[in-house]
Amino acid sequence: MNGGPSGFHNASVTRAFVIACALFTIFFGIQGRPNKLGLSYQDVFKKLQLWKLIVSVFAFSSTPELMFGLYLLYYFRVFERQIGSNKYSVFIMFSIIVSLLFEILALSLFKEPTLNLLTSGPYGLIFSSFVPFYFDIPISTRYRVFGIQFTDKSFIYLAGLQLLLSSWKRSILPGICGILAGSLYRLNFFHIRKMKFPEFISSFFSRLSSPATGSSSTAAPSRNILGNAPSYAGRQVEGNYPSSMGAATIEPPEDAIATLVSMGFDRNSARQALVHARNDVNAATNILLEAQSH
Repeated sequence: MNGGPSGFHNASVTRAFVIACALFTIFFGIQGRPNKLGLSYQDVFKKLQLWKLIVSVFAFSSTPELMFGLYLLYYFRVFERQIGSNKYSVFIMFSIIVSLLFEILALSLFKEPTLNLLTSGPYGLIFSSFVPFYFDIPISTRYRVFGIQFTDKSFIYLAGLQLLLSSWKRSILPGICGILAGSLYRLNFFHIRKMKFPEFISSFFSRLSSPATGSSSTAAPSRNILGNAPSYAGRQVEGNYPSSMGAATIEPPEDAIATLVSMGFDRNSARQALVHARNDVNAATNILLEAQSH
């Protein structure tokens, strides 16, 4: 399983966020202060170092955390492609703010002034993304290794587990706060899934991330594929994505077709996209999105 086409096509907000995390981590790493960015009760409630609340969202505290974190952020760009940059920006803001509130609440409960309780990094966004990943991304393949059954989603879970345990207690708590934030988003707390930013915000990220691509980088409008998107029945996908399977085409499974139909695509286009994507639902989703943008 993959996150669709390589690169940040139709994922300008993700690209901007990944670049920001890399730059913040490198900057504080050069200064030798990455381990001092974690939050503690004394930082928030005694010294009122509120700037740490912002910095801790972007800067990882170690190189291994940076590698696993950026990999997961890069993979989860699939959600921006599914719901559009505008709604994904809302998801980012909601995940970060709510997870930070949970972290501050945890700090107020563990009133240990000298304890650096929480590690830094966008744990709230990453682990919030595991909620839709678990519920909305279907399993495409299953296989066994030494008698143990794995799926095409297993590696993402293993990468998340590695990040969750990277700083032990200091990283577990932010991860749990992120999962809680993602659960509230999925439950549509305060009707958050219907909210959108003014269009100029997502357009700003598109121009910021792809200044050299001109109008083509913003050709795909923000759309809520998982919500109330209109049915897509107009354009055939064969013209843009020639089949590489020939006569040995495997009929797509019914549940994969149903998943794409639930996103707003018509059944025939969903089936064609799955054929050309070799029954990879994520790749088929991006084929349909790209066909719509033409």
